[in-house]
Amino acid sequence: MTTTSEPLLEIGGLDVSYGRRGTVRAAARRTRVLTGVGLDVRAGDVVGVIGETGSGKTTLARAAVGLVRPDAGTVRFGGRELTGLDRRALRAFRRSGQVQYMFQDPLRSQDPDLTVRRIVAEPLAVAGTLTRRERAVRADETLALVGLEADRFGDRVPAQLSGGQRQRVSLARAIVTRPRLLFSDEPVSALDASNRNLVLALLDRLRRELGLAVVVISHDLSSLAGIADRVAVLYRGRLVEQGPIGEVLQHPRHPYTALLTASAPSVRGEHRLLPAQLRAPAERAPWPDGTGCVFAPRCRFADDTCRTEPDAIHAAGRAVACHHAGTWRERLN
Repeated sequence: MTTTSEPLLEIGGLDVSYGRRGTVRAAARRTRVLTGVGLDVRAGDVVGVIGETGSGKTTLARAAVGLVRPDAGTVRFGGRELTGLDRRALRAFRRSGQVQYMFQDPLRSQDPDLTVRRIVAEPLAVAGTLTRRERAVRADETLALVGLEADRFGDRVPAQLSGGQRQRVSLARAIVTRPRLLFSDEPVSALDASNRNLVLALLDRLRRELGLAVVVISHDLSSLAGIADRVAVLYRGRLVEQGPIGEVLQHPRHPYTALLTASAPSVRGEHRLLPAQLRAPAERAPWPDGTGCVFAPRCRFADDTCRTEPDAIHAAGRAVACHHAGTWRERLN
């Protein structure tokens, strides 16, 4: 449901690193996790963020909701600059519930001693805008939205639920404040096929019914294919391709995106390539960090230009960070 409105979330030139701050020596030991990442999300959109473990997907989401402080770049929500807020203002923004985060592991993110009703109502208590009775009513209404009847499940604890039910409780908790934007971190990675489809269908329905924008973090292309409007592909903290989901999956323009789609049997597209056709020879030596294209050590099409000149160009109307985005296929043998 892509719209033409102004972006609800605007991320520009985001750099994030982890480690000690303060001294020059400490800065030198910090590990860069994101470099120059930009992403826009509009109201009602579902945007997928895809990449391998360690690519920076979760860090991007945590920086966007104010859980991680970026080194550089901007995050704007509803036209308001968030990266410049002091801690008190940022806490107030998070308590408002306009942006919510659905964590990957329900067992670790849900208090095992609380009932389902209290778990779902907890963000309302943090916001402090409703009475206890009003919070309980809203929690019951939200449980119904995700297909869990409050009279059956409201007084249970997480250990008394199945994996799919716990994930729906996490979803209910994330939308109970009626947010404008939801970050969902690997929402179906631990579920079987039937529960995976159920949760994805719920996300799709709720974004339409509630006017909700959703960013889905995933390493699984097939889980994004039926729900996302657009997809952003991350590799080692850099955005390598971004565009409409159908175009990116069916006609990948970056060699790394093509490698991801070739490795996902359920994704069908023009590539029809095997992963081995896209990987560089094993003996290719890694190039130093910070020089050239970040994917070059794994890319069989990389040359001296790729080694020395990192850049983001456009191919077929899409953002693609590859010097050979339009020609690498011609070099397949």
